[in-house]
Amino acid sequence: MVLWLAAGIICLGVFPLPAQDVDQGTQLDTQIQIKPRGPTYDPEARRDPFRDLLAGQDPRDKDKTRGLQQLAIEDAVLIGIVKHKGNLTAIINDAQGYPYYIKTGDNFLNGFVLNVTDSQVIFRQTKERGIPLTSPKDIVQEIKLEER
Repeated sequence: MVLWLAAGIICLGVFPLPAQDVDQGTQLDTQIQIKPRGPTYDPEARRDPFRDLLAGQDPRDKDKTRGLQQLAIEDAVLIGIVKHKGNLTAIINDAQGYPYYIKTGDNFLNGFVLNVTDSQVIFRQTKERGIPLTSPKDIVQEIKLEER
């Protein structure tokens, strides 16, 4: 009996069982090919630093009113009015303090510049929170006599 047991153990070591062949075959077949991908960024509620800030615009463009379409009239603060060659141009700051030069007809996020005079700028608000107003509102910002 011991002889039979020893012979069986030797046979198992020399001749692999068919189940062992299947395991080795599946191990070879199930190898996963990992392809390297480009770097990813998880913003976690932060601004994506890799986003194109110019949004396809030419950085050599001399248009000073590029950011006005994203600025609401309520966020504009009148700093001054300049007269050059008979044309009036108003200087305003946005909420971050960035200056813009505006003229009559320039568009904002929720309206446009109706008129620029020597002492005031009149804005016409046509939208409120993105919804068109039934009757537009005129918003006047003035420069005091001491500030001129």
